[in-house]
Amino acid sequence: MDEPFAAGPLERRAVLRHAAALVFVDDLDELGVSPDDGHHLRDVLRLRQGEDVVASDGRGRWRSCVLSGGQATRVLEPAGPVAVEPPPARPLTVAFALTKQERPEWTVQKLTELGIDRIWPILTGRTVVRLGPEERLRRVARLRRVALAAAAQSRRVRLPEVAEPVELATALEALGDERGRALLAEPGGGPMPPDASTVLVGPEGGWEPSELRCGLPLLDLGPLLLRSETAALLAGGLLSAFRSGVTRRAGDGGV
Repeated sequence: MDEPFAAGPLERRAVLRHAAALVFVDDLDELGVSPDDGHHLRDVLRLRQGEDVVASDGRGRWRSCVLSGGQATRVLEPAGPVAVEPPPARPLTVAFALTKQERPEWTVQKLTELGIDRIWPILTGRTVVRLGPEERLRRVARLRRVALAAAAQSRRVRLPEVAEPVELATALEALGDERGRALLAEPGGGPMPPDASTVLVGPEGGWEPSELRCGLPLLDLGPLLLRSETAALLAGGLLSAFRSGVTRRAGDGGV
């Protein structure tokens, strides 16, 4: 059984922030690092023997390590106990209409950095991108690699769930009990409720009338016309800020 990390949240955050790198491993006891990650630590980041590196299993468990001197065997040596970051009490979801070219990769990267827990690319009536079954699998594999790299860069020890692109109806059904705290981004809607957990962002062509009648309350993201990926990032930022307490309701002494 993992022992609780002795330090408080701020100290744990400082350990993560000041490490020279974070790398994901399958086993925090074995600390096996892939050849690509070993190459990245030594030859790309040019870390030296003894430098601090955090290893995480991507499910909230992590430990401080140091870079070892071995080249072909064990790359990391443990330097502290296993810490456990509990899952969030209120997971956050952003679903965004799949866009062209590399814009979805940018969206997933930034939502990962913001701490969004579930990232759902969706296909709507006006989505330009259309994917066959094989292309959906290739696309989600690419997006998950982007999320992995972004999580390592931002020192995030719990990886987000990046779902395979699905139709809007499937995404709405998958919300389950979270549907009561879900919003549809649309000009003319209301403000972000502090306890919201999910925002769905449509394509740049907008939602179809039938999609607007899905039963979710509407969320206004401001007076300007935003690209789909910008709207997704703004929605994710608001969700994250309310959950963390960085932003609070007017009258509570917050922003």
